[in-house]
Amino acid sequence: MSPVVHAAIEARLVSTDRLLASVYPGDDGSRQPVHTVYVPGDRYTPELPVEWGRAAQETLASAGGAAALGLDVGLAPDLAAQVAPLVDRKLGREPIEDLRIDFEDGYGDRGDDVEDADAVRAAKRVAAATGAHFAPPFIGIRFKSFEAPTRARGIRTLDLFVTALVDQGGLPDGLRLTLPKVSTVAQVQAMAEAVAGLEHVHGLPEGRLRFEVQVETPQLVLGADGVVPVARLALAAPGRIAGLHYGTYDYSAAVGIAAPYQSLEHPAADHAKSVMQVAVAGTGIRLSDGSTNILPVGDRAPEAWRLHARLVRRALERGFSQGWDLHPAQLPTRFLATYAYYREGYPEVSARLRHVRDRTTGAVLDEPATVRALAGFVRRGVQSGAITPAEVAADTGLDAKALAEWASPRPTTT
Repeated sequence: MSPVVHAAIEARLVSTDRLLASVYPGDDGSRQPVHTVYVPGDRYTPELPVEWGRAAQETLASAGGAAALGLDVGLAPDLAAQVAPLVDRKLGREPIEDLRIDFEDGYGDRGDDVEDADAVRAAKRVAAATGAHFAPPFIGIRFKSFEAPTRARGIRTLDLFVTALVDQGGLPDGLRLTLPKVSTVAQVQAMAEAVAGLEHVHGLPEGRLRFEVQVETPQLVLGADGVVPVARLALAAPGRIAGLHYGTYDYSAAVGIAAPYQSLEHPAADHAKSVMQVAVAGTGIRLSDGSTNILPVGDRAPEAWRLHARLVRRALERGFSQGWDLHPAQLPTRFLATYAYYREGYPEVSARLRHVRDRTTGAVLDEPATVRALAGFVRRGVQSGAITPAEVAADTGLDAKALAEWASPRPTTT
């Protein structure tokens, strides 16, 4: 082939190479929380995670313990026995992985003076909890949306919260900011401008403030011009968006689903989440499922636990490693279902990885993309606490570094 043709091909694909490298770098391999807990802005205290953990342990005891609850939600006896001590340890050590202090729907309109004070107080409490190593690994706020009626209030709460954190000594490593009810790309661009402005005024490194986008309006899934706005977000705010979170009830109501049928497993919900999944595949933007408002309390607790465990497992199987929890009684089934998912899949996955490492032939012929998926599964299992690094090393022959390399996206060249 003529060198001229080679040169023409290279010139034609310069923009493609740049796009793939900048917009589709793949997941960075850092820990993703398995859930996000929402609490109203005025109710957060540094002790809240401990209080939720105790409440979860009490409700678990009322069900006969983690193993008994595992059996009741459908786990096999040996699997329930495996994960029960993991759940007990988790509730005592780290019951909440990601906490969102809510100044939107869970807080409402309480007047500017009250919300100002609550936003600053919440930031001071976060700073105190972080300084005392008492805060969850991930913590932040959800402020009001950038729709016209609430935009100024949302920006002010964001500003007060971040400013108070800086004044108290700095931002937590796991800071999370959540922009709700997004309808257009322009609202996300406005949010990028807002956090860039805060970085400038406080002398923060560029890109320090990233944010999550809540997908809870149909306009973000399919715009008035017939395009898919959510697929344009990574380009519209490069490097700024940390995740997309599905909003179960706002979205369901907006597309006309009657309240008794609003659910994470409704076909409309699955459609929206499938669009989200395709839109950000390869970008490094993480996905989170939404919540169920059927709480495991009172006489309906057994039924609600079974529902919650099934929905958590369903989300994991569909590629959503995170979801929302709204009540302490949902924590036991969050961790039961999550640990069971990884423990149940681990024997086959680790055996396949061992075959790849040893260049032997197993029952499945795995190509490189599948190997990355297998390694990613194990890495997430380790990060969740369901699998230990020692198990991985013994069963696959891979240490943490090798596992990370195998789970990484395609290699890039400069």
